[in-house]
Amino acid sequence: MTRPFLPLTARSREEAHRAATPLELFFDLCFVVAVAQAGAELVHAVAEGHAGPGIANYAMVFFAIWWAWMNFSWFASAYDNDDVLYRVVTLVQIAGVLILAAGVSRAFEEHDFLVVYLGYVVMRLALVFQWLRAAHHATDPAERTMCRRYAGGVLLCQVGWLGLVLAPEPARAWVFLVMALAELSVPLYAERAVTSAWHAHHIAERYGLFTLIVLGETVAAATVAVKSGIVENDALDELLPIAAGGLLLVFAAWWVYFVVPAHDRLTSSRQAFLWGYGHYVILMSAAAIGAGLEIAVEQAVGEAHVSTLSASAAVTIPSALFLLLVWLLHARYFKVGTAQQLVLPVASLAILMCSFAGRWAVLAAGLVAAAAVATGVALSARNPATRGAGA
Repeated sequence: MTRPFLPLTARSREEAHRAATPLELFFDLCFVVAVAQAGAELVHAVAEGHAGPGIANYAMVFFAIWWAWMNFSWFASAYDNDDVLYRVVTLVQIAGVLILAAGVSRAFEEHDFLVVYLGYVVMRLALVFQWLRAAHHATDPAERTMCRRYAGGVLLCQVGWLGLVLAPEPARAWVFLVMALAELSVPLYAERAVTSAWHAHHIAERYGLFTLIVLGETVAAATVAVKSGIVENDALDELLPIAAGGLLLVFAAWWVYFVVPAHDRLTSSRQAFLWGYGHYVILMSAAAIGAGLEIAVEQAVGEAHVSTLSASAAVTIPSALFLLLVWLLHARYFKVGTAQQLVLPVASLAILMCSFAGRWAVLAAGLVAAAAVATGVALSARNPATRGAGA
Protein backbone atom coordinates (compact mmCIF):
# COMPACT_ATOMS: atom_id res chain seq x y z
CA MET A 1 0.00 0.00 0.00
CA THR A 2 1.33 3.44 -0.96
CA ARG A 3 2.25 5.60 2.05
CA PRO A 4 1.30 9.32 2.03
CA PHE A 5 4.74 10.72 2.87
CA LEU A 6 8.19 9.16 2.64
CA PRO A 7 11.64 10.80 2.56
CA LEU A 8 12.51 11.72 -1.03
CA THR A 9 16.06 10.37 -0.97
CA ALA A 10 18.32 9.17 -3.76
CA ARG A 11 17.93 5.60 -4.93
CA SER A 12 20.89 3.29 -5.46
CA ARG A 13 22.53 3.12 -8.89
CA GLU A 14 23.22 -0.55 -8.20
CA GLU A 15 19.56 -1.40 -7.63
CA ALA A 16 18.78 -4.68 -9.36
CA HIS A 17 15.85 -5.24 -11.72
CA ARG A 18 14.96 -1.53 -11.86
CA ALA A 19 12.07 -1.04 -14.29
CA ALA A 20 9.66 1.68 -15.37
CA THR A 21 6.65 2.13 -13.09
CA PRO A 22 2.99 2.27 -14.15
CA LEU A 23 3.01 5.98 -13.27
CA GLU A 24 5.93 6.57 -15.64
CA LEU A 25 4.14 4.69 -18.41
CA PHE A 26 1.00 6.76 -17.83
CA PHE A 27 3.14 9.88 -17.91
CA ASP A 28 4.56 8.87 -21.32
CA LEU A 29 1.14 8.13 -22.79
CA CYS A 30 -0.14 11.57 -21.79
CA PHE A 31 2.90 13.22 -23.34
CA VAL A 32 2.15 11.55 -26.65
CA VAL A 33 -1.08 13.59 -26.78
CA ALA A 34 1.09 16.68 -27.14
CA VAL A 35 3.36 14.93 -29.66
CA ALA A 36 0.32 14.00 -31.75
CA GLN A 37 -1.00 17.57 -31.63
CA ALA A 38 2.34 18.97 -32.77
CA GLY A 39 2.52 16.41 -35.58
CA ALA A 40 -0.99 17.21 -36.79
CA GLU A 41 -0.19 20.92 -36.92
CA LEU A 42 3.04 20.23 -38.79
CA VAL A 43 1.10 18.26 -41.40
CA HIS A 44 -1.37 21.12 -41.79
CA ALA A 45 1.37 23.74 -42.12
CA VAL A 46 3.39 21.82 -44.71
CA ALA A 47 0.29 20.77 -46.68
CA GLU A 48 -0.72 24.43 -46.94
CA GLY A 49 2.69 25.40 -48.27
CA HIS A 50 4.06 26.92 -45.05
CA ALA A 51 6.84 24.40 -44.44
CA GLY A 52 9.41 26.84 -43.05
CA PRO A 53 7.28 28.36 -40.25
CA GLY A 54 5.66 24.99 -39.60
CA ILE A 55 8.98 23.23 -39.06
CA ALA A 56 10.24 26.09 -36.84
CA ASN A 57 7.11 25.98 -34.66
CA TYR A 58 7.30 22.19 -34.53
CA ALA A 59 10.92 22.30 -33.35
CA MET A 60 10.04 24.79 -30.58
CA VAL A 61 6.94 22.96 -29.35
CA PHE A 62 8.66 19.58 -29.51
CA PHE A 63 11.57 20.93 -27.47
CA ALA A 64 9.18 21.95 -24.69
CA ILE A 65 7.57 18.50 -24.75
CA TRP A 66 10.83 16.58 -24.90
CA TRP A 67 12.69 18.65 -22.32
CA ALA A 68 9.90 18.45 -19.74
CA TRP A 69 9.64 14.69 -20.32
CA MET A 70 13.39 14.24 -20.09
CA ASN A 71 13.77 16.24 -16.88
CA PHE A 72 11.02 14.23 -15.20
CA SER A 73 12.52 10.92 -16.36
CA TRP A 74 16.02 11.66 -15.03
CA PHE A 75 14.64 13.00 -11.75
CA ALA A 76 12.45 9.92 -11.35
CA SER A 77 15.38 7.64 -12.10
CA ALA A 78 17.24 9.15 -9.15
CA TYR A 79 14.50 9.96 -6.62
CA ASP A 80 11.21 8.18 -7.29
CA ASN A 81 9.90 7.05 -3.89
CA ASP A 82 6.34 6.43 -5.14
CA ASP A 83 4.61 7.96 -2.13
CA VAL A 84 1.29 9.79 -2.40
CA LEU A 85 2.86 13.25 -2.61
CA TYR A 86 5.23 12.18 -5.37
CA ARG A 87 2.32 10.73 -7.35
CA VAL A 88 0.17 13.84 -6.92
CA VAL A 89 2.97 16.16 -8.07
CA THR A 90 3.56 13.91 -11.09
CA LEU A 91 -0.14 14.12 -11.97
CA VAL A 92 0.20 17.91 -11.82
CA GLN A 93 3.00 17.63 -14.38
CA ILE A 94 0.72 15.53 -16.58
CA ALA A 95 -1.94 18.24 -16.32
CA GLY A 96 0.68 20.72 -17.48
CA VAL A 97 1.47 18.77 -20.63
CA LEU A 98 -2.24 18.52 -21.43
CA ILE A 99 -2.50 22.32 -21.10
CA LEU A 100 0.51 22.62 -23.39
CA ALA A 101 -1.13 20.29 -25.91
CA ALA A 102 -4.26 22.45 -25.87
CA GLY A 103 -2.17 25.45 -26.92
CA VAL A 104 -0.32 23.82 -29.80
CA SER A 105 -2.87 24.85 -32.45
CA ARG A 106 -2.71 28.53 -31.41
CA ALA A 107 1.08 28.39 -31.45
CA PHE A 108 1.10 27.14 -35.03
CA GLU A 109 -1.80 29.09 -36.49
CA GLU A 110 -1.61 32.39 -34.59
CA HIS A 111 2.01 32.29 -33.34
CA ASP A 112 0.59 32.68 -29.84
CA PHE A 113 2.62 30.67 -27.33
CA LEU A 114 0.79 31.80 -24.18
CA VAL A 115 -1.09 28.55 -23.50
CA VAL A 116 1.98 26.48 -24.39
CA TYR A 117 3.98 28.60 -21.95
CA LEU A 118 1.40 28.22 -19.18
CA GLY A 119 1.37 24.46 -19.59
CA TYR A 120 5.16 24.43 -19.52
CA VAL A 121 5.17 26.52 -16.33
CA VAL A 122 2.83 24.07 -14.60
CA MET A 123 5.10 21.16 -15.49
CA ARG A 124 8.29 22.95 -14.51
CA LEU A 125 7.03 24.40 -11.22
CA ALA A 126 5.96 20.92 -10.18
CA LEU A 127 9.48 19.72 -10.95
CA VAL A 128 10.94 22.59 -8.91
CA PHE A 129 8.87 21.38 -5.96
CA GLN A 130 10.28 17.89 -6.38
CA TRP A 131 13.87 19.17 -6.45
CA LEU A 132 13.31 21.28 -3.35
CA ARG A 133 11.77 18.30 -1.61
CA ALA A 134 14.80 16.19 -2.53
CA ALA A 135 17.09 18.96 -1.23
CA HIS A 136 15.18 19.01 2.06
CA HIS A 137 15.74 15.29 2.59
CA ALA A 138 19.33 15.16 1.32
CA THR A 139 21.95 14.36 3.98
CA ASP A 140 24.98 15.14 1.83
CA PRO A 141 25.64 18.91 1.50
CA ALA A 142 26.91 18.48 -2.07
CA GLU A 143 23.75 16.64 -3.07
CA ARG A 144 21.62 19.31 -1.38
CA THR A 145 23.45 22.00 -3.35
CA MET A 146 22.88 20.07 -6.59
CA CYS A 147 19.13 19.83 -5.93
CA ARG A 148 18.89 23.53 -5.13
CA ARG A 149 20.81 24.43 -8.25
CA TYR A 150 18.36 22.42 -10.31
CA ALA A 151 15.41 24.16 -8.67
CA GLY A 152 16.90 27.64 -9.12
CA GLY A 153 17.97 27.01 -12.70
CA VAL A 154 14.54 25.74 -13.70
CA LEU A 155 12.85 28.76 -12.08
CA LEU A 156 15.14 31.24 -13.83
CA CYS A 157 14.49 29.58 -17.17
CA GLN A 158 10.73 29.98 -16.73
CA VAL A 159 11.27 33.72 -16.44
CA GLY A 160 13.36 33.69 -19.60
CA TRP A 161 10.75 31.74 -21.55
CA LEU A 162 8.37 34.69 -21.08
CA GLY A 163 10.26 36.22 -23.99
CA LEU A 164 8.60 33.70 -26.28
CA VAL A 165 5.25 35.23 -25.30
CA LEU A 166 6.18 38.92 -25.02
CA ALA A 167 8.91 39.43 -27.63
CA PRO A 168 8.07 40.62 -31.17
CA GLU A 169 7.49 37.72 -33.51
CA PRO A 170 10.74 38.16 -35.54
CA ALA A 171 12.77 37.90 -32.31
CA ARG A 172 11.14 34.73 -30.98
CA ALA A 173 13.44 32.36 -32.85
CA TRP A 174 16.42 33.96 -31.11
CA VAL A 175 14.64 33.82 -27.75
CA PHE A 176 14.06 30.12 -28.32
CA LEU A 177 17.70 29.44 -29.19
CA VAL A 178 19.00 31.34 -26.16
CA MET A 179 16.54 29.73 -23.75
CA ALA A 180 17.05 26.24 -25.17
CA LEU A 181 20.78 26.60 -24.52
CA ALA A 182 20.04 27.90 -21.03
CA GLU A 183 17.81 24.90 -20.29
CA LEU A 184 20.45 22.48 -21.58
CA SER A 185 23.03 24.16 -19.34
CA VAL A 186 21.09 23.71 -16.09
CA PRO A 187 22.00 20.01 -15.57
CA LEU A 188 25.62 20.70 -16.51
CA TYR A 189 25.79 23.46 -13.89
CA ALA A 190 23.81 21.63 -11.22
CA GLU A 191 25.88 18.46 -11.41
CA ARG A 192 29.34 20.01 -11.48
CA ALA A 193 30.32 18.72 -8.03
CA VAL A 194 28.12 15.67 -7.66
CA THR A 195 25.87 13.78 -10.05
CA SER A 196 22.32 12.65 -9.46
CA ALA A 197 21.87 8.92 -8.82
CA TRP A 198 20.24 8.04 -12.15
CA HIS A 199 20.06 4.35 -13.00
CA ALA A 200 21.60 3.45 -16.38
CA HIS A 201 19.33 0.51 -17.20
CA HIS A 202 16.24 2.39 -16.04
CA ILE A 203 17.10 5.48 -18.11
CA ALA A 204 17.75 3.39 -21.22
CA GLU A 205 14.41 1.64 -20.72
CA ARG A 206 12.59 4.95 -20.23
CA TYR A 207 13.97 6.37 -23.47
CA GLY A 208 13.23 3.15 -25.28
CA LEU A 209 9.63 3.10 -24.08
CA PHE A 210 9.05 6.69 -25.12
CA THR A 211 10.58 5.95 -28.53
CA LEU A 212 8.20 2.98 -28.84
CA ILE A 213 5.20 5.13 -28.00
CA VAL A 214 6.23 7.80 -30.51
CA LEU A 215 6.73 5.18 -33.23
CA GLY A 216 3.33 3.75 -32.35
CA GLU A 217 1.76 7.18 -32.73
CA THR A 218 3.48 7.43 -36.10
CA VAL A 219 1.89 4.16 -37.23
CA ALA A 220 -1.52 5.28 -35.95
CA ALA A 221 -1.35 8.66 -37.73
CA ALA A 222 -0.22 7.10 -41.00
CA THR A 223 -2.92 4.42 -40.80
CA VAL A 224 -5.67 7.00 -40.33
CA ALA A 225 -4.33 9.03 -43.26
CA VAL A 226 -4.16 6.01 -45.59
CA LYS A 227 -7.62 4.81 -44.55
CA SER A 228 -9.05 8.27 -45.14
CA GLY A 229 -7.43 8.49 -48.55
CA ILE A 230 -8.77 5.12 -49.63
CA VAL A 231 -12.31 5.65 -48.32
CA GLU A 232 -12.74 9.26 -49.44
CA ASN A 233 -10.73 9.29 -52.65
CA ASP A 234 -10.66 5.64 -53.79
CA ALA A 235 -6.90 5.97 -54.26
CA LEU A 236 -5.67 2.50 -53.33
CA ASP A 237 -3.14 2.34 -56.19
CA GLU A 238 -1.55 5.66 -55.18
CA LEU A 239 -1.53 4.94 -51.44
CA LEU A 240 -0.43 1.31 -51.34
CA PRO A 241 3.25 2.12 -52.04
CA ILE A 242 3.18 4.81 -49.34
CA ALA A 243 1.59 2.46 -46.81
CA ALA A 244 4.04 -0.36 -47.56
CA GLY A 245 7.06 1.92 -47.52
CA GLY A 246 5.92 3.63 -44.33
CA LEU A 247 5.54 0.32 -42.50
CA LEU A 248 8.99 -0.79 -43.61
CA LEU A 249 10.49 2.50 -42.38
CA VAL A 250 8.83 2.22 -38.97
CA PHE A 251 9.76 -1.45 -38.59
CA ALA A 252 13.36 -0.66 -39.52
CA ALA A 253 13.43 2.27 -37.08
CA TRP A 254 12.29 -0.04 -34.28
CA TRP A 255 14.83 -2.70 -35.21
CA VAL A 256 17.77 -0.33 -35.45
CA TYR A 257 16.99 1.44 -32.18
CA PHE A 258 16.51 -1.67 -30.03
CA VAL A 259 19.06 -4.04 -31.56
CA VAL A 260 21.89 -2.92 -29.24
CA PRO A 261 21.88 -2.54 -25.42
CA ALA A 262 21.96 1.25 -25.04
CA HIS A 263 22.47 1.13 -21.28
CA ASP A 264 25.93 -0.33 -21.78
CA ARG A 265 27.05 3.09 -23.08
CA LEU A 266 25.77 5.04 -20.09
CA THR A 267 28.82 4.64 -17.90
CA SER A 268 29.45 8.32 -17.10
CA SER A 269 27.51 11.56 -16.81
CA ARG A 270 29.25 12.97 -19.88
CA GLN A 271 28.17 10.04 -22.05
CA ALA A 272 24.69 10.08 -20.52
CA PHE A 273 24.18 13.80 -21.17
CA LEU A 274 25.31 13.50 -24.79
CA TRP A 275 23.12 10.44 -25.33
CA GLY A 276 20.11 12.00 -23.61
CA TYR A 277 20.38 15.36 -25.38
CA GLY A 278 20.81 13.68 -28.76
CA HIS A 279 17.40 12.08 -28.34
CA TYR A 280 15.82 15.44 -29.09
CA VAL A 281 16.54 14.78 -32.76
CA ILE A 282 15.84 11.05 -32.53
CA LEU A 283 12.41 11.47 -30.96
CA MET A 284 11.48 14.51 -33.05
CA SER A 285 12.42 12.72 -36.27
CA ALA A 286 10.54 9.57 -35.20
CA ALA A 287 7.41 11.64 -34.67
CA ALA A 288 8.01 13.57 -37.90
CA ILE A 289 8.05 10.34 -39.93
CA GLY A 290 4.35 9.96 -39.14
CA ALA A 291 3.66 13.57 -40.10
CA GLY A 292 5.62 13.03 -43.31
CA LEU A 293 3.58 9.96 -44.21
CA GLU A 294 0.38 11.95 -43.71
CA ILE A 295 1.73 14.68 -45.99
CA ALA A 296 2.68 12.10 -48.63
CA VAL A 297 -0.83 10.64 -48.48
CA GLU A 298 -2.49 14.06 -48.79
CA GLN A 299 -0.24 14.97 -51.71
CA ALA A 300 -1.01 11.69 -53.47
CA VAL A 301 -4.76 12.34 -53.32
CA GLY A 302 -4.42 16.02 -54.28
CA GLU A 303 -5.22 17.55 -50.89
CA ALA A 304 -1.77 19.02 -50.13
CA HIS A 305 -0.40 22.07 -51.93
CA VAL A 306 3.13 20.74 -52.20
CA SER A 307 5.19 19.05 -54.88
CA THR A 308 5.85 15.33 -55.01
CA LEU A 309 9.48 16.02 -54.13
CA SER A 310 8.51 18.03 -51.04
CA ALA A 311 6.05 15.38 -49.90
CA SER A 312 8.66 12.67 -50.37
CA ALA A 313 11.28 14.69 -48.50
CA ALA A 314 8.84 15.04 -45.58
CA VAL A 315 9.28 11.29 -45.10
CA THR A 316 12.85 10.67 -46.22
CA ILE A 317 14.55 13.49 -44.26
CA PRO A 318 13.27 12.50 -40.78
CA SER A 319 13.82 8.82 -41.60
CA ALA A 320 17.43 9.47 -42.57
CA LEU A 321 17.98 11.65 -39.49
CA PHE A 322 16.60 8.95 -37.21
CA LEU A 323 18.90 6.24 -38.57
CA LEU A 324 21.95 8.51 -38.60
CA LEU A 325 21.44 9.77 -35.02
CA VAL A 326 20.81 6.27 -33.64
CA TRP A 327 24.07 5.18 -35.26
CA LEU A 328 25.94 8.22 -33.99
CA LEU A 329 24.72 8.02 -30.38
CA HIS A 330 25.00 4.34 -29.61
CA ALA A 331 24.81 1.83 -32.47
CA ARG A 332 28.32 2.56 -33.78
CA TYR A 333 29.90 1.54 -30.49
CA PHE A 334 28.70 -2.02 -31.02
CA LYS A 335 29.91 -2.41 -34.61
CA VAL A 336 33.04 -4.28 -35.63
CA GLY A 337 34.76 -3.48 -38.91
CA THR A 338 34.21 -0.88 -41.62
CA ALA A 339 31.37 -2.73 -43.31
CA GLN A 340 29.20 -2.79 -40.20
CA GLN A 341 29.99 0.84 -39.39
CA LEU A 342 28.94 2.00 -42.86
CA VAL A 343 25.53 0.29 -43.01
CA LEU A 344 23.46 2.99 -41.30
CA PRO A 345 25.29 6.10 -42.65
CA VAL A 346 25.06 4.73 -46.21
CA ALA A 347 21.42 3.77 -45.70
CA SER A 348 20.67 7.31 -44.46
CA LEU A 349 22.22 8.82 -47.57
CA ALA A 350 20.39 6.35 -49.82
CA ILE A 351 17.07 7.16 -48.15
CA LEU A 352 17.66 10.86 -48.81
CA MET A 353 18.31 10.06 -52.48
CA CYS A 354 14.97 8.23 -52.62
CA SER A 355 13.32 11.66 -52.36
CA PHE A 356 13.77 11.94 -56.13
CA ALA A 357 11.95 8.67 -56.91
CA GLY A 358 8.59 10.37 -57.50
CA ARG A 359 5.49 8.52 -56.35
CA TRP A 360 7.65 5.53 -55.42
CA ALA A 361 9.87 7.52 -53.06
CA VAL A 362 8.40 6.26 -49.78
CA LEU A 363 8.38 2.65 -50.94
CA ALA A 364 11.98 2.98 -52.15
CA ALA A 365 13.02 4.48 -48.80
CA GLY A 366 11.30 1.65 -46.96
CA LEU A 367 13.06 -0.96 -49.09
CA VAL A 368 16.43 0.72 -48.43
CA ALA A 369 15.75 0.69 -44.68
CA ALA A 370 14.75 -2.97 -44.81
CA ALA A 371 17.88 -3.78 -46.83
CA ALA A 372 19.99 -1.99 -44.22
CA VAL A 373 18.52 -4.16 -41.47
CA ALA A 374 19.03 -7.33 -43.52
CA THR A 375 22.62 -6.34 -44.30
CA GLY A 376 23.33 -5.63 -40.65
CA VAL A 377 21.92 -9.00 -39.63
CA ALA A 378 24.03 -10.80 -42.25
CA LEU A 379 27.22 -8.99 -41.25
CA SER A 380 26.69 -9.57 -37.54
CA ALA A 381 26.04 -13.28 -38.17
CA ARG A 382 29.53 -13.53 -39.65
CA ASN A 383 31.14 -11.99 -36.58
CA PRO A 384 30.51 -13.76 -33.24
CA ALA A 385 31.41 -10.58 -31.36
CA THR A 386 28.33 -8.80 -32.74
CA ARG A 387 25.99 -11.69 -33.44
CA GLY A 388 22.37 -10.67 -32.90
CA ALA A 389 23.13 -6.97 -33.37
CA GLY A 390 21.97 -6.63 -36.96
CA ALA A 391 22.03 -3.08 -38.41
